Amino acid sequence: MKKIILSMLLAAGLLGQTTVSKAQDVPLGENLVKYVNPLLGTESDFSLSNGNTYPAIALPWGMNFWTPQTGKMGDGWGYTYQAKKIRGFKQTHQPSPWINDYAAFSIFPETGKVIIDGAKRASWYSHKAEISRPDYYRAYLADYDVVTEITPTDRAARFRFTFPQSDSSRVLIDAFNMGSMVKIIPQERKIIGYCRNNHGGVPDNFHNYFVIYFDKPFTVAGTWKNNTKLSQGSTEAEGEHVGAVITFKTEKGEQVNARVASSFISPEQAELNLQREIGNDSFDQVKEKAYQAWNKQLNRIRVEGGTVDQYRTFYTALYRTMLFPRKFFELNADNEIVHYSPYNGKVEKGYMFTDNGFWDTFRAVFPFFTLMFPEHDSQVMQGLVNTYKESGWLPEWASPGHRDCMIGSNSASIIADAYMKGIRGFDIHTLYDAILKNTKGVGPVHSVGRYGADYYNKLGYIPYNVGINENAARTLEYAYDDWCIWRLANALDRPKKEIKLFAQRAMNYKNVFDPSVDFMRGRNEDGTFQSPFRPDKWGDAFTEGCSWHYTWSVFQDPAGLAKLFGSREKMAKRLDEVFTTRPTFDDSYYGIQIHEITEMLIANMGQYAHGNQPIQHATYLYNYLGQPWKAQMHVRDVMDKLYTPNPDGLCGDEDNGQTSAWYVFSAMGFYPVAPGSNQYVLGSPLFKEITLKLENGNTFTVVADKNSHKNVYIEKASLNGQTYDKNYLTHEAIEKGGEIKFEMGNQPNKTRGTQPDSFPYSFSDKK
Repeated sequence: MKKIILSMLLAAGLLGQTTVSKAQDVPLGENLVKYVNPLLGTESDFSLSNGNTYPAIALPWGMNFWTPQTGKMGDGWGYTYQAKKIRGFKQTHQPSPWINDYAAFSIFPETGKVIIDGAKRASWYSHKAEISRPDYYRAYLADYDVVTEITPTDRAARFRFTFPQSDSSRVLIDAFNMGSMVKIIPQERKIIGYCRNNHGGVPDNFHNYFVIYFDKPFTVAGTWKNNTKLSQGSTEAEGEHVGAVITFKTEKGEQVNARVASSFISPEQAELNLQREIGNDSFDQVKEKAYQAWNKQLNRIRVEGGTVDQYRTFYTALYRTMLFPRKFFELNADNEIVHYSPYNGKVEKGYMFTDNGFWDTFRAVFPFFTLMFPEHDSQVMQGLVNTYKESGWLPEWASPGHRDCMIGSNSASIIADAYMKGIRGFDIHTLYDAILKNTKGVGPVHSVGRYGADYYNKLGYIPYNVGINENAARTLEYAYDDWCIWRLANALDRPKKEIKLFAQRAMNYKNVFDPSVDFMRGRNEDGTFQSPFRPDKWGDAFTEGCSWHYTWSVFQDPAGLAKLFGSREKMAKRLDEVFTTRPTFDDSYYGIQIHEITEMLIANMGQYAHGNQPIQHATYLYNYLGQPWKAQMHVRDVMDKLYTPNPDGLCGDEDNGQTSAWYVFSAMGFYPVAPGSNQYVLGSPLFKEITLKLENGNTFTVVADKNSHKNVYIEKASLNGQTYDKNYLTHEAIEKGGEIKFEMGNQPNKTRGTQPDSFPYSFSDKK
């Protein structure tokens, strides 16, 4: 993602053991945390993304994550599987390597001579002696003969260091650059400080205040500034880049424990977070609570009838849907929900969430919240209200405040989807006002509001030749968002003139479709289409993709798109060609072969580029075209081919859980093609049985009889015992609870779901 500027160990709990799953069904069990591999996707770099993830040791949507640090300070690739040395254990808030980190500092044990420089102090380690789970991390630092263990809470963590016999066992606190402070208070076995590092989106008074307590007395080794020589005996330092070192005398195998917490509000709030979330709990007690928190949430979806590797892939994907957007709020001394505003720099009341790019997550992550975590989604909506009040705009890419990244005004999608699916508890009228403001102009950065709104509102599209990049992509996304606004305006009983306006704008996708080539295409201000034109030209009129990908970005109206092609059959033929056409490309817009292009090439799936978001829904469009068996075939093929539980187990950027949310939905057998509608379009369920434990107390079960690697086609279906011929499920049907039962086979059923009455919603049909 966001980057145009530029085998697995069973780490889920078995130290030093490589496991090859047997290709047979196995019982799931109750401990689902053991299937999660936070190392999935970490075998990535600038040139090729297999996820661009890092092992996030955290609670669901926790304010702070912890991760081992193999990269240099400030490098977006903070942990890469192929690296051989660890240089720190970092508190991180990074949502993407392309956005980078903020408010980071690290803790690192050493023995012997004090080594300050990150590269020089880095220690050899091995994945054979590494455990990585959501609730627990462990690594052995061979250069120092020290084992480091971490277990998290929302805003705090417990560390446990197992040292050798030494008079010079040490712990180093690196507060990082861009402004930091440390103060050692030996009589309290305590270190306090702050860090200010960021890559944008922060007010001038931004600080992350931290506090660390140790359970063993220590002596002061000193502090340093800017990677220079240690100032022996110094207890305080403040500057561009400072750190602190303390020393213990330890016996062989002696464990030293540390409790650490932080706050964006104040040092006092950091202390309060530590006391509230850890208090006097031991390392093992904190670890057990973290395990229980994850296991409870993972058990919300139970799958049966799969292989171990399928369980690992599924539950790791589920874990990744529960990381972002992160909590950016805290509880004050009066137990009030408060937050430091990354928009106005004040401490305000109420919820705040951050670290999310809606261009990615509107597609599946937020629809997943509406289905499985509506209370959490309501809190996020409350946070959006606060963002609007504090900044005057809705966020589109926040980290922690507004960032200039990506296109669209897809906050409209996630707000409309939440409200239309019955989620309440937030001020929808304020959010609607904010959505309307978005449609009229651009915000403080190009990604906020609507860049090119004047042209779009006047012409019905953003011209190719007026200096606004990615113009066709913006037009398509604005049209979809206008359909979301139309849906919401109807539900809120807005004026008829307003409703009509957005109904008209929802059809603006037609303005960038060229029937002479049957592709979406940049269009000039005078109405002519861009020339020359190559459907495989990445960027330019499109965003991190080409016309092969964006031609399908008509989520709200596939039936209308089919009419532009001339028929459903013609649209299906072009969709077939996505998978069969040679993966040629034109990268002249970027001047380099960006990693998304490479990821498409190596997948050997034609022009299909699942590693980036714009085309991820396209496999499901066959359900609108009378050929649902093709959706079943392609969806299962993508799951089987492009997802594994290994460090290279993703096929592009994870992007705040979107790539994983696609897998979670698809494995369940359905997908939200058009968030803002009440429908989930059918695919091919991966497991023999999937049970959803809904927040309202109901359960919904997907049963897939005879399901197997070869039996990917739906022969017939029944919903609560009644024959079911629709190519979709409604949100209401799932929420009521019940069972959809599929009979699977190895040959396509070319009669089921082929008639218009079975097709999912399209705006042109006004279903």
